Amino acid sequence: MNKTDNKLKQAPSTAWSIEDAENVYRVKRWGNGYFDIGDNGNIQVIPRYDQPGVKIDMREVIDEMVDSGIEFPAVIRFHDILRSQVELLNKTFRDTIEEAQYQGKYLGVFPVKVNQMREVIEEIVDAGSRFNYGLEAGSKPELIAALAYNTNQDSLTILNGYKDEEYIRLALLGLKINRKIVIVIEKFSELKKLIALAKQLDVQPFIGLRVKMMVKGRGKWESSSGERAKFGLSIAEILNAVKLLEQEHLTDAIKLLHFHIGSQLTDIRAIKEAVQEASFVYSQLVKQGVPLEYIDVGGGLAVDYDGSQSTNDSSCNYSLAEYVADIVYGFKQNCDLASVPHPHIVSESGRAMTAHHSCVVTKVIGEIHPSGTQFSTRKVTGEHFIVTNMRELEQNFDETNFQETYNDSVQLKEQALNAFKLGIFTLEELAKVETIYWRLLNAIAGHLEELTFIPEELKEIPEMLSSQYLANFSVFQSAADSWAIDQVLPIVPISRLNEKPQKLCSLVDITCDSDGKIDKFIGEEAVASHIPLHQLRSGEDYFIGVFLTGAYQDVMGDMHNLFGRLNEVHVVSYDDDPKDFYVEEVVKGSSVENVLSTMQYTPAMMAQMVKKEIDQQIQRGLIKPREGVQLIDFYEDCLLSYTYLK
Repeated sequence: MNKTDNKLKQAPSTAWSIEDAENVYRVKRWGNGYFDIGDNGNIQVIPRYDQPGVKIDMREVIDEMVDSGIEFPAVIRFHDILRSQVELLNKTFRDTIEEAQYQGKYLGVFPVKVNQMREVIEEIVDAGSRFNYGLEAGSKPELIAALAYNTNQDSLTILNGYKDEEYIRLALLGLKINRKIVIVIEKFSELKKLIALAKQLDVQPFIGLRVKMMVKGRGKWESSSGERAKFGLSIAEILNAVKLLEQEHLTDAIKLLHFHIGSQLTDIRAIKEAVQEASFVYSQLVKQGVPLEYIDVGGGLAVDYDGSQSTNDSSCNYSLAEYVADIVYGFKQNCDLASVPHPHIVSESGRAMTAHHSCVVTKVIGEIHPSGTQFSTRKVTGEHFIVTNMRELEQNFDETNFQETYNDSVQLKEQALNAFKLGIFTLEELAKVETIYWRLLNAIAGHLEELTFIPEELKEIPEMLSSQYLANFSVFQSAADSWAIDQVLPIVPISRLNEKPQKLCSLVDITCDSDGKIDKFIGEEAVASHIPLHQLRSGEDYFIGVFLTGAYQDVMGDMHNLFGRLNEVHVVSYDDDPKDFYVEEVVKGSSVENVLSTMQYTPAMMAQMVKKEIDQQIQRGLIKPREGVQLIDFYEDCLLSYTYLK
C-alpha cells in the first residue's frame, strides 16, 4: 500500500475537509496558482495571475457544456492561463535583468512543436507582442506557420532542426520580408547550403551556431546533450564554421550561439552548469572577433506535474524566478569576468508556457471490480473438502485472526485452482471458492483501519480490492505521455472533493488495447499505482479531469481505434459575468466520417455499400422495407456522430 492509500485509510469517514482533499490530490502544488479546490468541493480555476478574485468553477463550465449538447470527453482550454504564463515569463526576465543591471535584453520564443494548434499560437503571439516574444520552428510546416503568424518585426523566429534546400529558401524568404529569422546550424553541411543559397538570392543571413554541450541535463531527456547528442556542432566544428564564414566574408552574419541540454530539466544544478559552460564558449568566441549578440539557452524549463518540488522525472526542484535568476546572473558574472558584452538572452520554453492551460475532462461510465460478481456458496451434498474448508474459514473469521484467515484463504484458493487444473474440481466449486475468498478480503479490509499495526501482507489487500474505473476517453489520444514515457499527469475529480473518496482506483479507457490504462498517479513520496475516487452514484455523472495536458498531449495523439480528436471548449474569464467566464468558442472533435476519410476510406461509398446489402435483404423478405430505411439512416447518422461513447 502506498502513502496515498494509507492516508485514505486513516482518515475517519466522518471527518473530511478541503484540506484533506488537497493533501491527497495536491491541486495547489501542481496548479501553479491557477487551480484550487473551492469550499463547495469543486475544482476552481484562477486564470489570471494578476486577478486572484476571478475564479471559475469547473463544474459550472461542464454544466454549461452539457446544456449546450457538447459531448464528452472534451478538451477545456483556458486561454487566459496561456496569456498569464507568457506575461510571467517575460516580466520575470525583464525584472531580473533590471535588478541585475544586465546590459542585454530578453527575447524569448515559443517552440511551435509543443502545441501547434492555431488558437494556441495566435494567443501566444498576441500575448507576447508587447514583449517581442517570437516563435521557434523545427520543420518546414512549422516555419510556414511561423512566417504567417509571427509578424512582429522586432521578435525573433528561431529555426532549429535539420534543414534541406527548401527549408533554407523559406528562411531566406522570411529575411527578404524583413523578419528576424535566425537560421541555427545543427550540422556543418547545412552551413555550405546556406552560404550558397544566400549568395544566390542576395540575402545577408542571420546565423546561429548550436554548440554540442558537454554538460548533461537531468531527467528523461538528458541524452539531448553530451558527445552523443543528436544535434549541434562540436567545438572543432564551431571553429571551422567561423573560419568558413570568414573566408566567405560572412563573419558579420554570426549573431547567435545556441545550446540545449534537454526538456523537463528536473534539477537546477544542470541549468547552472550549462550556463557556465555556454558563457565560457560565448566569451572565447567574442574575444576571437565573432560578433555574437544573442545566447539561446534552449528549452527545459520544467513543469511540476506531481507537485513534489523534487528531482523526480515529473517534477522540478526550482521555481521560475530561480531559473531566470541563474541564467541572468550566471551570464552576467562570467561575461564581466571575461570583459565581454552581455548577450541578449533567448529561451525556448514551451512546456511551461502551455501545460497548465488545457485539460481533458471525461466521464466515468462504469466500474470493474475484482469481487463484484457473486455466486451462490450454499452447501451441497458431496462438495469438495476445499470448498467446505473455505466456507468454515469464513464462518470462523473475527477481528482476532486477520493474518491467519488471510494466509489460509490464499492457500485454499491456490489449492482450488490446482485441483481444477487436474480435473477434480468443477467450475461451480471454483466459483464458490473465489466468491468466499473475495468476501473474506473485503471483511478483512473493513477492519484494517481499526488496527494500530498492519502486518505487511495485509497492507496489500486494499490494492487487491481496488477498482478499475472505466472512463470514456483514449489514453493514446489524450494522455500519450502517460502511456509512452510513464509521465505522471495530475488526475482529480471535478467535484465532490468535500466528500471523502471511498474507492481506490486505476483508470482504463474505452480502447480495445490492454495498455489503454492509467495506473501511475501522484503519491505522497513516490508514484502511486491507484488514486482515491468516489463511489459512483446511480443517475449522477462523475467527471474527472486529466490536467496539465497543454504541452505535447494536445497534438501527439494518434488514430488508435479511430477515435480521433476531442471536442474542444475555449473558456475566457470575464469578471462582469456572474460565473466569471464565458465560452468563447467550441471546436467540434472528429466525427466517424472524418477519421475514416483520414485513413483513405470513402464514407459515402461505404454507406452505399451497406445500403446495397440491406436492399438485398429486403428483396429476399428478410428485412421489412420500413426497417431497412431505418437501418440505412442509422448507419449514415453514425458516420456523422462523435467517435467516443455517448
